[in-house]
Amino acid sequence: MADTAGPAYRRSARRPDRGYARDVPPTRARIATSGVFALNGFLLGMWIVNIPTIKDRTGVDQADLGLMLLVLGGMAWIGMQLSGPAVDRFGSRPVAILATIALAATLPGPGFATSGGQLVAALAVVGFFNGFIDVAQNAQAVVVEREYRRPIMSAFHAFYSLGALLASILGGGLIALGVDVRTTLVVAAVIGVAAAAGVRPFLIPAPAPVEDAPAKGRAPWTSKVLLLGLLAFSLLLAEGVAYDWSTIHLRDSLGSSETIAAVAYGAFSAAMTIVRLLADRVVAAWGPAVYVSRAALVGALGLLGAALAPDAGLAIVAWAVFGVGLAGCVPQFFSAAGNVDPAASGTYLARVTSMGYVGLLAGPSVIGLLTHWIPLTTAFALPIVGCLAAGLLAPRALAPAPKERA
Repeated sequence: MADTAGPAYRRSARRPDRGYARDVPPTRARIATSGVFALNGFLLGMWIVNIPTIKDRTGVDQADLGLMLLVLGGMAWIGMQLSGPAVDRFGSRPVAILATIALAATLPGPGFATSGGQLVAALAVVGFFNGFIDVAQNAQAVVVEREYRRPIMSAFHAFYSLGALLASILGGGLIALGVDVRTTLVVAAVIGVAAAAGVRPFLIPAPAPVEDAPAKGRAPWTSKVLLLGLLAFSLLLAEGVAYDWSTIHLRDSLGSSETIAAVAYGAFSAAMTIVRLLADRVVAAWGPAVYVSRAALVGALGLLGAALAPDAGLAIVAWAVFGVGLAGCVPQFFSAAGNVDPAASGTYLARVTSMGYVGLLAGPSVIGLLTHWIPLTTAFALPIVGCLAAGLLAPRALAPAPKERA
């Protein structure tokens, strides 16, 4: 029979984690943590939907904007490195809340920028705090998942997508009404600060110190953490390809209109969100290792189908299948990283998250470079191989430690 719970859940069933505040009901903590993920998606989405307006206000060209987005990504990576140790020292609750408030407070910065220099400075700050949130919210999700004693990580990531969807609807509506971008981002910032303050009491604080715990040092790299990071890199690289190349695939390779091409990205995103809301039940039934092995194979078949599709209709279906396969995989890597050593949960999460984030940023660029020599559909072989490798290596990466098999 499949490992139906995974190491963290079996451990919790034998002995509840010591020191967590029992006055925070797990259900409320889950709702609050979902709110943090949704807030993160909403705040970042409000920036994304207003990129064209901000680009025109500052007068930057596409090349400059691309470099600025790399600065945003680079600062997010730096934020992740600092967030992990902060979580281990102070707990994920204060780090997640303070970083969310900081992101909300700095969100209007790009809207008020009137030059390229001002914009790159504003984006650097936004990226930094977004990286901080990324690790802290996943660390809180790991804690809540331990309290639940069953898989719930994928659903948290679905709420990030739902927050981004809300931003696209609200932001797009405000743009259509002609609302000034500065007003829009200030309102979004107020919403973010108020919502973050509202969910804070319902997040689980750091555990009380354990008397017999050894003195903390720098958490060592382990083969398990390195493998989890490499698999997160592979699958987030594949995800990044879908974000940036699905529409171009339909338009340039299959001759679709831009309107039809946009449906491919929509199908992929919708499939990702829906499956993340449902995946936890499947993970509970199969175990995380079996789930990722099978789901990554589905992802590989979906992208292969897109590459071989003769028309737009089949390609859209294939991109949706690709999303179905990828949706619940990376959250399992994050959950496993957070449970390698609860005392260094933030540090290990930061390492795996940041390695995955590099893949998300690098994927589209690598595919773009490959298209100088081979067709786009042939370049898709890289993420397909990555999906297959993740499926094959998932049992090793997600296997319980020897002491947990007892």
